[in-house]
Amino acid sequence: MKNILKAALVVVLSSSTAFAAGAGQGEGLSTLTILFLVFGATILVFQLVPGIALFVSMIRGLFSRKEAIDAVNAGEKN
Repeated sequence: MKNILKAALVVVLSSSTAFAAGAGQGEGLSTLTILFLVFGATILVFQLVPGIALFVSMIRGLFSRKEAIDAVNAGEKN
């Protein structure tokens, strides 16, 4: 059991410098990475627009509710 722990400790300590070594300098984002980020941003925007429209209509409904109820009670139709 002690031998296994010692071997594991040696492997972890010796590989720490390899994990700390950075990738080559000057590497940028690839074209596919940029296209993926643009695709994700497009999905986010297309989901955000209807969400904002629903939120605005909800707020309008909350603040114009009293006038609509008064109009219905008075017998008026919009």
